[in-house]
Amino acid sequence: MADTPELTARSFTGWPAWADLTLDVVHYGPDIPTEADLRLLGRLDAKRILELGCGGGPVSVAMAKQGAKVIAVDGSAEQLGHARRLCEREEVTVELHQGDLADLAFVRADTIDAAVSVYSLGMVADLDRVFRQVHRVLKPEAPFVLSLPHPAWRAVDRNEPPSLRRSYWERAAVHWHDGVEAGADHPVTIADLFTSLTRANFRVDTLLEPEPARTTARSRWWHPTMAQVPSTLIVRARKHGT
Repeated sequence: MADTPELTARSFTGWPAWADLTLDVVHYGPDIPTEADLRLLGRLDAKRILELGCGGGPVSVAMAKQGAKVIAVDGSAEQLGHARRLCEREEVTVELHQGDLADLAFVRADTIDAAVSVYSLGMVADLDRVFRQVHRVLKPEAPFVLSLPHPAWRAVDRNEPPSLRRSYWERAAVHWHDGVEAGADHPVTIADLFTSLTRANFRVDTLLEPEPARTTARSRWWHPTMAQVPSTLIVRARKHGT
């Protein structure tokens, strides 16, 4: 499995990785149950949804196909170009914006029905700033669903059997280049994430470490270690207060 690509904040939803994903459902990570199974967002028809870090657009397109009015933000002009072409190909409308994920001044307060981020927050060094802005734009009690590479997955290598390659608590940035763009992931622990969300006045109501989906069809990211260590962390938090 030496050719298995590294699972980074960008590698899952960025082009060309999303070419492997179906576009009829929200995928939260590789080889795990989808929104069809987890039901974290609920019905999307006519809902105003914000996606943070849309990459090449597979999650936004999947939500738009279900009738959502999607606003998507990403820092990469190249990835947004792929997202725009994907929207045209799939004949859906998504409002695309280039910018920092915390730069949400174009969204009025209390107007978003749900916010979603799949893996992309792993590239953010200051989660507190992003979470404050997401809290501002969400309607009261609206959900914020996010997934990240699981911190335990980052800590192990992909040998057989797996062994520890870095401390679970190591927070030094992990730099990568995927052949399309370069970037850095900023690892956080589960406690870090919970604390940041709580500090921004979110109430966490769901925390998932999904086991692999029961299927024989595996993605390009699949590695046998995923059957022993969770690869993806999913959190749903709701806006508390104003």
